Amino acid sequence: MDTNHSNQENYDKEHMYGIRKITYWEKYAVKRFPYRGKRKYTPLVYQSDDGGIFISNDVFGLTIQQFERIYKDCVYSRKTQENWILNLKYPGKASNEYLEYLNNCTDCNKEYLSWADSIDNHLVKHLIRTVGTEIDIRKRQLLFILHDKICSANDYDLTQISSGSLAEGLDLPGSDVDLMFVDEIVNVTQIERNIKHQIQRTELFMETDTDHPGFARLRLIAAGEGGTNFLSNECFVSTQTGLYLSTINFLNQMKRRNRTDLDLHGPCLSNESQFIDVAYCLRSRYLPYNAMPWILRYRRQWPPNLIIDRIIDYGCLLVPIGPKTLPDCNLLWRLSFSVAEKQLIHSFNFTQLLCYGLLKLTLKRIVNTNEDVKDLLCSYYLKTALFWVSEEVDIETFQLPKLFICFLCLNKLMSWVKNCYCPNYFIPEHNMFLGKINQHNNTLLLIVLNSIKYRGISGLMQNLFQSKTCNIRSCPPFNENSEQLDFLFYRIAQPMLYADLGKSSIANVKIIHKVLRLIKSLQNSESSTFNIDVCKYHYATISQYAAQLLPPPKTIKKNYHIRTSYHRHLQDGISRDAVTGWLLYASFYYVTEQYNVTLRLTEYVLSKCSPDMVVLRRPFYSEADMDNYRHYVHYSMTLNAKMKTAVVDNVLYLPHSSLIPKELQLEVEDTDFKMSPIIMSHCLRFLCYHHIGDTFNRQQVLRHLYLPRYMSSDVFYNSFAVFGVCYEISGDKDAALHYYDEALKYNDGTSNSAEKRKSRLLNI
Repeated sequence: MDTNHSNQENYDKEHMYGIRKITYWEKYAVKRFPYRGKRKYTPLVYQSDDGGIFISNDVFGLTIQQFERIYKDCVYSRKTQENWILNLKYPGKASNEYLEYLNNCTDCNKEYLSWADSIDNHLVKHLIRTVGTEIDIRKRQLLFILHDKICSANDYDLTQISSGSLAEGLDLPGSDVDLMFVDEIVNVTQIERNIKHQIQRTELFMETDTDHPGFARLRLIAAGEGGTNFLSNECFVSTQTGLYLSTINFLNQMKRRNRTDLDLHGPCLSNESQFIDVAYCLRSRYLPYNAMPWILRYRRQWPPNLIIDRIIDYGCLLVPIGPKTLPDCNLLWRLSFSVAEKQLIHSFNFTQLLCYGLLKLTLKRIVNTNEDVKDLLCSYYLKTALFWVSEEVDIETFQLPKLFICFLCLNKLMSWVKNCYCPNYFIPEHNMFLGKINQHNNTLLLIVLNSIKYRGISGLMQNLFQSKTCNIRSCPPFNENSEQLDFLFYRIAQPMLYADLGKSSIANVKIIHKVLRLIKSLQNSESSTFNIDVCKYHYATISQYAAQLLPPPKTIKKNYHIRTSYHRHLQDGISRDAVTGWLLYASFYYVTEQYNVTLRLTEYVLSKCSPDMVVLRRPFYSEADMDNYRHYVHYSMTLNAKMKTAVVDNVLYLPHSSLIPKELQLEVEDTDFKMSPIIMSHCLRFLCYHHIGDTFNRQQVLRHLYLPRYMSSDVFYNSFAVFGVCYEISGDKDAALHYYDEALKYNDGTSNSAEKRKSRLLNI
């Protein structure tokens, strides 16, 4: 067989379109080489009609046309499977790497720009304006992850976990701060024989309840030698089968150990405005047996395998509350998958996140406005429906032009309401509707849900955004203003674990330095300038605490190392906000009897304090607060620069602080002491004038003692105690007694320092 027949034909054509044939070898002066492949023809180059070059028998195995066709097919395939590919590359999207990808992606989240002018397009744009862009959401998620890392960076064996919609990245109106504290010293196990004989930790055995699949009992196996953060003998109840941990006793102990302004709210401790919910819980490093089928359950592409592995590795939490159907039961603990659910939310793509936000808004602005059904549904049920739908459908279903996927969640929710059965995502046998939705109240709820579905997307828009114009062209851009992320941080800025630094073994300089080194390493690993400044805030906060744990300043005149440590920590602490660092420096100079320096520093602090500055940790910031903030800062400033310019906070003195004036040492004998910077500045000025014998200015300062507008309850009664001290020093005993009584009245009669001062004054 003549295998060179085609080549011979080509060779016989002396001219093609009037020109001589030019071979590949001749054109590029390449010598022939032996080819051991399977192709039987040599590559040839021709000139085409349009003057271009046509290659036949390409040595690389593909012609240019073939390459272009396959490349286009590849690009189209990648585009149609974009979410699946991103899930493989970034299974957990709350990461610096994914945020960098979003920042570098030129067409990220811009799919809606190519749509027709449709109602779906308008819904997405309104929703993005309410919920934020994907970059906004990921920044919030990363903020809370960083916040938890720093707040847990101590030797307490106590871990802080931010939960709820804020930690999930959705900053919707009315969102509160949900915190969980986990005692890592307690070990909860499901296999009793695995417990070692030498008990180092408190060991509890988890007994799941067949009648209540979402709950378990905790039986004491052995008490650890070192004790725990949460548990004491009073927390356990004796039964015929052993000692069991009581939810009621546990919650009462947590309340006694914490501030008196926190009240019980379900399994949590909440402040008066319920802006912050704190849940103390225990951790099992194993998933309960009845949650094991979740691992192998059939699913399409979500959740990613890496997320499933992380959930298995973490286990679950146990929260001190029993079933709604058994209100008097105090031995059953609820199995909580809050950490797993947060990881699942962090693995959502942008459309899933928008769908989640849309469901929450639907609950808040439509369902809960109906008085007959407003207490029946909660956002947790909606989240569960979204989990089930995400698992059952192809991940490519969740694309911005298909946001109507939310109606699939609505359909699933309606089927649950009809059957009065809401299966827990991890333990389907656990009906979460028990004690809440039944055959007597589900009819009205179904009518409301049916009306939402019947009205479609246009009706949904009218109900959700009726106060806003539907002319999308008149609306502002979708990107979140930088100050909105600033204010989110200002709401959560206080690390709660730090307030107890002086109460345990962590209150020593070595541990403080360990925390500072960790914060510095986190700062170096962050790529976001905002999170770098968050690290700087925490570093400055811990530096302020470090200065207060050093030996008393009056004893260090000849100790160069300690003296330089004071100045280094106090200078680092200045970066925290506009005034607290300077005020602690003023306290340092007061304790070292440099009264003129103290007067100059307090005068500077008072000049910096303005009533329209941002106060940290307020539950809500109004538009007026944001407008005032914009007068102090501009968009090009870093968060750290903004805080040193426009943010004010209370000054905190740790228990036995080395910087507290000797006249106020009684206030830090048993607890920390928090005070308004304005009141503390006037107090220091009063004390300085008292020591230098300036009676006139001392009395003038007394006239400036007043309560600022915004004060937490603990600062409120601490202020009365300071007023009493100043008036007692000035010789006005009646006024001093009055303020001590006010401090006791507003602190429910439990202010130890005010009580002691009052008793001492009456005995004179």
